[in-house]
Amino acid sequence: MTLIAYAILAAAALAAAPAALAQTPEISFKADIAPVLKVRCATCHLTGKEAGNLALHPRAAYDTLVGVAASENARLSRVVPGKPEASYLLMKLDGTHLDNGGSGTRMPMGAPPLDPATRKRIRDWIVQGAKNN
Repeated sequence: MTLIAYAILAAAALAAAPAALAQTPEISFKADIAPVLKVRCATCHLTGKEAGNLALHPRAAYDTLVGVAASENARLSRVVPGKPEASYLLMKLDGTHLDNGGSGTRMPMGAPPLDPATRKRIRDWIVQGAKNN
């Protein structure tokens, strides 16, 4: 291949990158996120009186997460719409919470971590604005 051909391929790849990001399907809180929280989290965080003061059953989860300060560190918000790197929920799920001023254990406690695809779906929902849809 010639240098020009490589340059054309590189330019095409760069042009396609934003399009690939834009193709991430819209994540629905009710259809995609709440069911995960119900199955993997609400068994320990049901009423909001448990550790972390979180109620993660489907009817309460959104209001308990989005724009709410983390009980472990009030300088951190549980979910910051559009900012997954600032969202304590992801820190707890990824196991990076201690590096960011959090405390406690990685979630879900006493169970295997959420698989990468599920964590990506939660991350994508936050990137998309953490809508209550």
